[in-house]
Amino acid sequence: MTKNVCKILVLLSISVSIFAQKIDRKAVVERHKVKVSKIDTLASLSVGNGKFAFTVDATGLQTFPDFYANGVPLGTQSEWGWHSFPNIGNYRIEETLKDLESHGRKVPYAAQWNEPKRKKEAADFVRQNPHRLQLGNLGFELYKKDHSVANPSDIQAINQTLNPYTGEIKSHFTFEGIGVDVQTFCDAKKDIIGVKVQSDLLKTGQLKVRLRLPYPTDKFIDAGNNWANFDRHSSKIIASSSTRASINHTLDQDQYFIHLSWTNGGKLKETQAHYFLFEPSKNSMILNLTCEFSEKSTPTASTFSNVMNSSISGWKQFWQSGGAIDLAGSTDPRANELERQIILSEYLTKLQCASSAPPQETGLTYNSWFGKPHLEMHWWHGVHFALWGRIDLLEKSLTWYKKALPTARNIAKRQGFEGARWPKMTDNDGGETASSVGSYLIWQQPHIITFVELVYRQKPTAQTLEKYKQLVFETADFMASFADFDKQKGKYILGKGIISAQERFKPEDTFNPTYELNYWYQTLTIAQNWRKRLGLKPNEKWQHVIENLSPLPQKDGLYLATENAQDSYTNPKYLTDHPAVLCTLGMLPETPMLDKPTMKRTFEKVWEAWDWQDTWGWDFPMVSMTATRLDMPQKAIDGLMMPIRTNTYLPNGHNFQDGRLRLYLPGNGGLLTAVALMCAGYDGCKTQTPGFPKDGTWKVKWEGMQKFF
Repeated sequence: MTKNVCKILVLLSISVSIFAQKIDRKAVVERHKVKVSKIDTLASLSVGNGKFAFTVDATGLQTFPDFYANGVPLGTQSEWGWHSFPNIGNYRIEETLKDLESHGRKVPYAAQWNEPKRKKEAADFVRQNPHRLQLGNLGFELYKKDHSVANPSDIQAINQTLNPYTGEIKSHFTFEGIGVDVQTFCDAKKDIIGVKVQSDLLKTGQLKVRLRLPYPTDKFIDAGNNWANFDRHSSKIIASSSTRASINHTLDQDQYFIHLSWTNGGKLKETQAHYFLFEPSKNSMILNLTCEFSEKSTPTASTFSNVMNSSISGWKQFWQSGGAIDLAGSTDPRANELERQIILSEYLTKLQCASSAPPQETGLTYNSWFGKPHLEMHWWHGVHFALWGRIDLLEKSLTWYKKALPTARNIAKRQGFEGARWPKMTDNDGGETASSVGSYLIWQQPHIITFVELVYRQKPTAQTLEKYKQLVFETADFMASFADFDKQKGKYILGKGIISAQERFKPEDTFNPTYELNYWYQTLTIAQNWRKRLGLKPNEKWQHVIENLSPLPQKDGLYLATENAQDSYTNPKYLTDHPAVLCTLGMLPETPMLDKPTMKRTFEKVWEAWDWQDTWGWDFPMVSMTATRLDMPQKAIDGLMMPIRTNTYLPNGHNFQDGRLRLYLPGNGGLLTAVALMCAGYDGCKTQTPGFPKDGTWKVKWEGMQKFF
């Protein structure tokens, strides 16, 4: 063996490494416990199970909701908790339609209006309704010796820890010199919180538990602390004993129930409208309490121990399945922080985004965009579940598309297209929303084909094909009919009448965005493969589109954002928002449409010229994915860890954006997707851990992840 070969082997051995032994998953997760030592409105902690979440302050409950409202709010939300204000004006989505010249004809889109008054009111109503409910605020009521109620500054000696491996929040604080210890859990399958409190304040009567029921707002954000409008809803105790009580909350046509149970006696009473106070017995310094939020009037029999054991076993099962990564031993100073972001993003996305419907961008913590999910973001919320070997968590939300299919068909038909056109901003039932941007986006259309192809790769069965073929075929039918054939050019064109993923272009001007063109090619090709797997002939229309799509637009050796934006790199406006041109290779694989050297030059130009301060949380994982596929691992790390405000990860793991979006789960999901690609690679990739530098600074041990396309 030559000396040069020996040197190469040594360098390989000390650079990126994949070890044969299994990862000690518990140790990796628990070295990233979250610790809170002060009242910090951006350090709220959550427990939950994917379809229900409960967020607490430093006391372990939701004691100071008003104080935390402009941070990470103290929310209680579920997949089933939705509400609509009465439609007194009988507003309809059809009233919001606005014609746009597209495909040589007028196409109606559900738009936002400023005038006339009736159209504005209709657009506002369908945007605001339905909205996700904040189900209730469960907190401590702490009384000083002078009988006044505590405020945040009275909470001292805070020592709070979230253990992601068990889902336990353990909180310690003192109040007037007396210690309070709290354990908070959420049942792994049911919408039940379990709380254990130990304190001498229980014996003195200074610690009670308060339940307040807010009314929903018609605002973009609902932090769960609207105590006004008390006359617009009703709540009452419908059952009560010395160990349990049930409350009915009715809001217009909707209602739900809250069931409390406790140990050692006590009494629940209503002190004012929608304000309930539980007074524990003074005969013990220990209180075990459960609180269930339910659509059913009959409570589920449960105890604190049941909830605790369910949480511990549920989270252990989660962490011991699917993918895992261990970066211990890396000398790059960013390695520990990246590992922390990964672990807490796994925890938060499992807790907030594993529902039976696509999640909203702020999950189950507080409403943004009126609590509505955005389908273009479902990719960033959900693809990582598949790549981390947790395909079942992605599949849970795919049944929603069948529920939304009638709406998608109606949109396509109304606009003169075939198949199903998926809305962008929607709701739990798949409804359509008026929007000045969302109605014109198209990059959410192919997502469902991506999702089900990921399912098929892990479940390559006839059952999978039968289960999802309708969604694939009707989506492809729309995509093919939406592409407009230009007879002079002999090419299909996307647009005009669209807004690209980089939301800086007017719909009346925009056509042939680079990313969307390549996405059309890739997913229509997948749809044809589904026909082949099912023993069907290729769809001639789809194939004609595949073979005759417009080429990816470029100028001066660079891919443009869109064909109409010839000034993509000279107009400052077009160097902001999502650098979506990089999605063309990153989110997507290399296709015959794409020239890799041109993509590399484009990446280098974007890296140099972009206004990175004007970006979103998922842009950084996107950059990392593109760099990984371009064999630029150093840029993959640098992009993922770029020191920009919208790439900030708070102590609780949330991706902070700004004063409006204090948490942003597409960033967390995107981080996990990028890391999976960086570790497991993609089809045709011949490099191990292609997204990590081979300079000896990274030691990467991973297991259980899946290759991407």
